[in-house]
Amino acid sequence: MKKEGESLVSETYDCLVKPGGTLWNKASLLYDNDGEVIGAIESIRDISEHKSVEARLRFQKAYFEGLVDNMPDAIAMFDDDGIITEINAQFTGMFGYTEKEAVGQNISELVGPRDRLEEAHAYRRRITSGETVDVEAVRKKKDGTLFDASLRSAPVIVDNTRIGHFVIYRDISSRKQSEIEKARLQSQLQQAQKMEAIGTLAGGIAHDFNNLLMAIQGRASIMLMRKDPSHPDFGHLRGIEDHVESAADLTRQLLGFARGGKYEVRSTDLNELIKKENRMFGRTKKEIVINGRYEENLWPVEIDRGQIEQVLLNLYVNAWQAMPGGGNLYLATENVILDENYVKPFSIETGRYVKISVTDTGVGMDSATRERIFDPFFTTKEMGRGTGLGLASAYGIIKNHGGFINAYSEKGHGATFNIYLPASLKEVIEEKKPVGETLGGSEIVLFVDDEAMIIEIGEELLKRLGYKVFIAGGGKEAIEIYEANKNRIDIVILDMIMPDMNGGEAYDRMKDINPKVKVLLSSGYSISGQATEILDRGCNGFIQKPFKMKELSLKLREILDEKKDQGRKGH
Repeated sequence: MKKEGESLVSETYDCLVKPGGTLWNKASLLYDNDGEVIGAIESIRDISEHKSVEARLRFQKAYFEGLVDNMPDAIAMFDDDGIITEINAQFTGMFGYTEKEAVGQNISELVGPRDRLEEAHAYRRRITSGETVDVEAVRKKKDGTLFDASLRSAPVIVDNTRIGHFVIYRDISSRKQSEIEKARLQSQLQQAQKMEAIGTLAGGIAHDFNNLLMAIQGRASIMLMRKDPSHPDFGHLRGIEDHVESAADLTRQLLGFARGGKYEVRSTDLNELIKKENRMFGRTKKEIVINGRYEENLWPVEIDRGQIEQVLLNLYVNAWQAMPGGGNLYLATENVILDENYVKPFSIETGRYVKISVTDTGVGMDSATRERIFDPFFTTKEMGRGTGLGLASAYGIIKNHGGFINAYSEKGHGATFNIYLPASLKEVIEEKKPVGETLGGSEIVLFVDDEAMIIEIGEELLKRLGYKVFIAGGGKEAIEIYEANKNRIDIVILDMIMPDMNGGEAYDRMKDINPKVKVLLSSGYSISGQATEILDRGCNGFIQKPFKMKELSLKLREILDEKKDQGRKGH
């Protein structure tokens, strides 16, 4: 109860007293003991600033929600227990969950299997401590699809109180794939540069070594001409020739790896070439069963047959060594058309190719071996059992023919080598092997070489065969001699690699002097297909050092007799 004389507040009310709502009126009525109103207390407060703050907050909320929903990245809010409380529109697009499905779910459900344990600890240890975390990790969509994502996770703090956490997701799958592709292409480039550098070295060694072999072979041939087969030295000289031939095989492998050029390119039926190689290999390796599957109407290919035979032999020997107890060797040919996606890693043209597959049932290779099989001088054989040049040589030869070779293998499951060679529109040219005994002649030969030992041996060989000889120690000297004696010289034996003027330039100069000049190109090496280019310009033939006297004699007669058959000047 109120005491006498006290007033009583019986009612308080609030109201807006100004249009526009910028003033707020608060009034209180006072009553006496009899309940009569004896007065009022009224207060008026300007709330314009308060209303402005409310408007700004509403605007900022709308702005923030619009910004978040239109960001290219997915955003999720979650509490300390990892339960998702809010998501933006991009979250639905990235993960496949609707807002109803996502809210209430534990954020760990989005973690990829590779990161699950790490994430469980990372969020508890780093985010809850107030740390902002930037990581790249695997995330999982609603349908189970995994993708690479970059994440930024941080706590949400209001008035120094953590009210939750947020995480921003960005799909970086495309970037990761680009990085992988870039690394692969960089690795391929480095491998190609390494192969190119070693190939240049190998080619130079092969060239010089072939010149030495030429001198040895020539002297053995000259001595054999003077010996009767019953002479005790005859067998030794034949043995020297055999050893020279074995050494020449080794340099041919070096040249193949060095991609030193195709020497005698002809349109060829690979089915026939492979079948012939199968017969030769099968006769020496009875424990290997050779099986063939050959496509009918196989497209022709333009190849140096000797080099492709060498590639096949290298693959056959590799397969035989992988099957020490015997096994099966499967050969197959096929016409294929390769598109841009298939040929891009190999830097070759799209189009028609002939595919050769060589499959064995051997021990197979692990991934570390498979990655190095085409490296020069790499071998899994014990010391002294292999040079490591076979597959490197095969790689170089196929690459030089505009194709590529690859290998598939698993440990214990054999290996398959696939060769792809560009198809040709030219008709197949039948191979002609020189036959008969050593043939002499009486014509005049200009012999050109920059190596004194080769000039000495070459001049002696030609004279032994009955020819008259001019000699030149380089391209410039050869031009001078030929210009002065063009009406007498019947044929030129021209070295290709010379310091003062190479064989290609010398040939062109001689052809300017006499368009009907006959030239037999000779070299222990060819750079980037230079021999083929000279042959394409009309050069009459090629002979690779070291050559035997018989081989030289038959090459000369083939060119000179063709000249006579066509009614041209002869001696």
